[in-house]
Amino acid sequence: NEYKSYLRMSSLLPFTPPIVKRLLGWKRGSNDDDDKWAEKAVKSLVKKLKKTGGLDELEKAITSQGPTQCVKIPRSLDGRLQVSHRKGLPHVIYCRLWRWPDLQSHHELRALDCCDFAFHLKRDEVCVNPFHYQRVETPVLPPVLVPRPSPHSFPAPSPVGVPPGGATPPGGHHGSQGTPGGQVKTEYSSPNNMLTDPSHQYSPTMNTNENNTATSPYPPMPVESPNYISSPEHHQPPPATQPPTHDNIRSPGQGIIHSPMTPDHRPPSSPAIPIPLTHHNIPTDFQAIQFEEPKYWCDVSYYELNNRVGEAFHASESNLWIDGFTDPNSSSRFCLGQLTNIHRVAAVEKCRKQIGKGIHLQYSHGEVHAVCLSDSSIFVQSQNCNQRNGWHLNTVCKIPTGCHLNIFNNTEFATLLSQSVVLGFEAVYQLAKMCSFRVSFVKGWGAEYSRQDVTSTPCWIEVKLNGPLQWLDKVLSQMGAPNLTCGSVS
Repeated sequence: NEYKSYLRMSSLLPFTPPIVKRLLGWKRGSNDDDDKWAEKAVKSLVKKLKKTGGLDELEKAITSQGPTQCVKIPRSLDGRLQVSHRKGLPHVIYCRLWRWPDLQSHHELRALDCCDFAFHLKRDEVCVNPFHYQRVETPVLPPVLVPRPSPHSFPAPSPVGVPPGGATPPGGHHGSQGTPGGQVKTEYSSPNNMLTDPSHQYSPTMNTNENNTATSPYPPMPVESPNYISSPEHHQPPPATQPPTHDNIRSPGQGIIHSPMTPDHRPPSSPAIPIPLTHHNIPTDFQAIQFEEPKYWCDVSYYELNNRVGEAFHASESNLWIDGFTDPNSSSRFCLGQLTNIHRVAAVEKCRKQIGKGIHLQYSHGEVHAVCLSDSSIFVQSQNCNQRNGWHLNTVCKIPTGCHLNIFNNTEFATLLSQSVVLGFEAVYQLAKMCSFRVSFVKGWGAEYSRQDVTSTPCWIEVKLNGPLQWLDKVLSQMGAPNLTCGSVS
């Protein structure tokens, strides 16, 4: 196969140097556009390695696929490498070229212990030896166990307008209703100690006490790292406020909100689910609902103030760019610049001009990451992210240029879904709010702003995650209707 690939590349590239042809002969995957770009990428690498003397080591690594030394190139200011019109991380480019054609982002790679110049070490040189990295496999989500309905399990009819047994939904009240943007209680701007590179993670310190009470309608989750990441030029991020904690998260009409998100605060009724689950150990009175990847992983809707503009964009590519430019036909770009609105006001027009390169959304290994490419900050509200970090669910995070945020995690959502099934239909239904997030461009909103909700910002998007929503739908369908009676006087 490698020999056939070499012959094909030789016929396509008759004026390419022999060393470049030999290296291209080991390329994985093929199409005409990729072949032309791959030639430029290899030529660029060969040119750099001739200066450092690492060309022989690269050819040895690719042909032998055995233990070799680091193949180093100088690290750029922002850590990325531009080849032709594309720009990406160098180790990702060459791992995709010679090992995994379907590689999407650096989140799927982990450096071997023997690599002294791995990308995450942030040294002056970067190792691009594709055999010094291993691929991180996507975790398989466990199925959610839902009790099978029994003909004897339905309650007797109750008087009109009175719930069976006078019961109320979990927590004593229904989930709050509000505007499409929701009422934001606080705003969080990324502080200096939260903006780090992928190799350094931060866990918020929570000074809890025995009187703390959780305000989240969802089962508690352990605090994990928020994965804020900046590119190398952001060693000293701009000053920002402190992250929300017990002492500074407040809600209108309420006192201080305490949200202890530690592993010790588990619902006492959480089921003991066998791990791993197989068709041999699932109880007969439970139905296993498995997660399935949809054709389109997300739908993106664009709004100007409280008006939706244009049709929703259905994303099938795992990398999605949302920018202010005008390409109408790209499957991986949602260009807001080509959308028209006859009711557009001057403030919106001014904001649209500052969107620029906008935001890059990456869906990889069950996680959604947002990278700010715009020259102006973006503002993100994600209940899944806020729940994971122990913040108020309506917290808005400010992401400066070049930084990114882990917005959604499928594994954590699966845990919440499994726990919520025990709490009943209403608790599961509330998780629908976790399956979407909102992003505003240029302008923020929240307690620190005159704009109290997202519908007051000039330009914003809502991203709905189809996989979790469809999974939630299957669980709700299996659970049946809630044990609540709704009448004309209820």
